[in-house]
Amino acid sequence: MTAMPPQQPDTQAPSARDDATTTEQREGKQVPDGAPQQSSRPATALRRVLITGATGEIGGALARAYAARGTTLILTGRKQRKLDAIAGECRALGAEVECTVLNLCDEETLFTWLDEVCAQGVPDIAIANAGMNTDIGPQGNGERWEDARRLLQTNVVGTFGMAHHLAMAMKARGSGQLVLLSSLAAWHGLALTPSYSGSKAAVKAYGEGLRSWLKPFGVGVTVVMPGYVTSPMCEAMPGPKPFEMPAEQAARRILKGAARNRARISFPFPLNFGCWWLSVLPAGISQRLLGWFNYTH
Repeated sequence: MTAMPPQQPDTQAPSARDDATTTEQREGKQVPDGAPQQSSRPATALRRVLITGATGEIGGALARAYAARGTTLILTGRKQRKLDAIAGECRALGAEVECTVLNLCDEETLFTWLDEVCAQGVPDIAIANAGMNTDIGPQGNGERWEDARRLLQTNVVGTFGMAHHLAMAMKARGSGQLVLLSSLAAWHGLALTPSYSGSKAAVKAYGEGLRSWLKPFGVGVTVVMPGYVTSPMCEAMPGPKPFEMPAEQAARRILKGAARNRARISFPFPLNFGCWWLSVLPAGISQRLLGWFNYTH
């Protein structure tokens, strides 16, 4: 359950082939059932991978995981210096990189940028990773509405807007994949982070709906539900952080699952299993369990 403070909106690493747009797909060879159909672009065309929130720990790790010759990375973030540093690392790994500092809360700017990106070529993979968190505070006094509102604009409106815009472009082309970052917090709302939990539940449900709608058109949609991933975001989040994992490990899991066009990528297993039970048990029992594990205040 990744988190970000209010002031900021297993395996071996897969090879460059380990993604939804493989050489076999481009050459028209048989691919597994459920994999998104690919466009008839020339085999020499660069694979285009778009990642928002690239200056976050998971976003940066994903950028490095996808960086390879034959790949164009389209990266956005809100910290120019860090974005430039990540771009340099990815170029050293052989990728071509396009960087844009972007505020996803500005819909007009977001849609204009997406139109410009698509004019150069609709992304083959688009990862909506940008997000933020807020919490009820150390004394349990509650979230500030200004913070909660900005969180919803970033996590929900920005993510939905980007996904919708690219879904229409991918649908028209007949290929592509959307990867939406939700959280294990989507299984059951947490008292410590109610707005964050609600926003990630919205992303989960939206991604599931998009997947069913877009499947007949050759477009895949994957919902990612990570647990605690080491980062300043995670450190700022109150409460226990069991089974915390490095961002690089999380990125490898996401890349492998997305390559297989999995409907859901949720990890780590023990925490996912426990959170899933919270969603199916009677709410009163789930909330009592969360209290026992100090997830109240």
